[in-house]
Amino acid sequence: MQRTLSIIKPDAVSRGLAGAVLAMIQDSGLTVVAMKMIHMSKAQAEGFYHVHKARPFFADLTAFMCSGPVVVSILEGDDAIARYRTLMGATNPANAEEGTIRKRYALDIEKNSVHGSDAPETAAFETAYFFSNLEIVG
Repeated sequence: MQRTLSIIKPDAVSRGLAGAVLAMIQDSGLTVVAMKMIHMSKAQAEGFYHVHKARPFFADLTAFMCSGPVVVSILEGDDAIARYRTLMGATNPANAEEGTIRKRYALDIEKNSVHGSDAPETAAFETAYFFSNLEIVG
């Protein structure tokens, strides 16, 4: 079993899509073992995305991620990281495959509705960033 972090981003939450995205996740066979809605501060968004600090999109990304509530969750399942990344679809929704979360719900490359960990090391950092062991039920 593997765990990964999922974030339903402010664009999707503001459009009332959290339930639809969670349904897609559960229908894919991944199990939600922790979940909460939060509204990140700028400092929290910057801490979470610290690996992108030198990139030109860092300021816009962190401003967007604290622009409204998000739903963070830990997903569990066999090969959860790869499975969730496939379900999310390409970062640019124009390149995402039909049936993926981003193809269905993303507005553009920035407002692409969801985030998912990209590697086991990233997943370990990201899940611990938002959840304590007491909050994980799986």
